[in-house]
Amino acid sequence: MQKRILWIGLAIVLANSLQVNAQYDNQDLSNKRWFVGSTLFLLGNFDEVNPPGFVQLNLGYRITGKDVISLELITWKHAWPLGINPFYNDAYGEPQEKFPGYIREYGIGLAYQRFFWKGLYAASHVMPMWQTYKNENGDMVGNGFIIFNTYRIGYHFKLFRHKFFIEPSIGIAGRPYYTEMPDGFKEKDDKWPKWTPEPGLHFGFNF
Repeated sequence: MQKRILWIGLAIVLANSLQVNAQYDNQDLSNKRWFVGSTLFLLGNFDEVNPPGFVQLNLGYRITGKDVISLELITWKHAWPLGINPFYNDAYGEPQEKFPGYIREYGIGLAYQRFFWKGLYAASHVMPMWQTYKNENGDMVGNGFIIFNTYRIGYHFKLFRHKFFIEPSIGIAGRPYYTEMPDGFKEKDDKWPKWTPEPGLHFGFNF
């Protein structure tokens, strides 16, 4: 499912009349300094194997034409370790790798984005996240905390006279800090890396 989401997002990018002069000039900033957005990975909620109950809302501000900050509100749940990358690892979705339940996470993050040339940018996302562990019966068996960071390189495409934008990207995501998991969860998670490659497909509306 995740692979299909990526291709759908890329098709949307190619299907529209895209402008490559994606840095914002003074006229843009006077009218479109703020934006709201999310990610096309919302479509992952249709995944039949591991539906994440995923919600993300971004609120951003263009400090200059090249410097952007944004606040990110996000929640998801997952029943397999995050270190199993669904894009290239066949172990994703295998019953023997599944947690004895699932983890629900809630985060408030801060992102900084820097444009280098036209629409080419690099971004850093830092997301403290609070965790709730539940067993197969839906009973809570523990709490936790992680810092989930993502580092991206991508391209910003303006759409529909700069009203909308879309940002395909590639990055690496992981946990530089995390509290110890409950028994059963920890044994599964310890088998997998704490950092993995992660494609991105963000979109937004300028105002």
